[in-house]
Amino acid sequence: MKCAPGISYMIVFDRLWETMKKKGISTYWLREKCGIDRKTIRRLKANENIETKTLNKLCIALECGLEDIAEFQEE
Repeated sequence: MKCAPGISYMIVFDRLWETMKKKGISTYWLREKCGIDRKTIRRLKANENIETKTLNKLCIALECGLEDIAEFQEE
């Protein structure tokens, strides 16, 4: 795949919030039971960079795949 000049892409976490809602899981639960800190949750809400180990924790905690929490899209 070639990089497209002038087009920017980003990973967004809109699907994370949808998956959490479907499963009845709160950000409090993620913090207390999964060890995901407030700073990381803020970064997820802002679609900022996060570590891959956080993605792994989320997939395990939510019993889902990466496609259920993140999406690669044109900005």
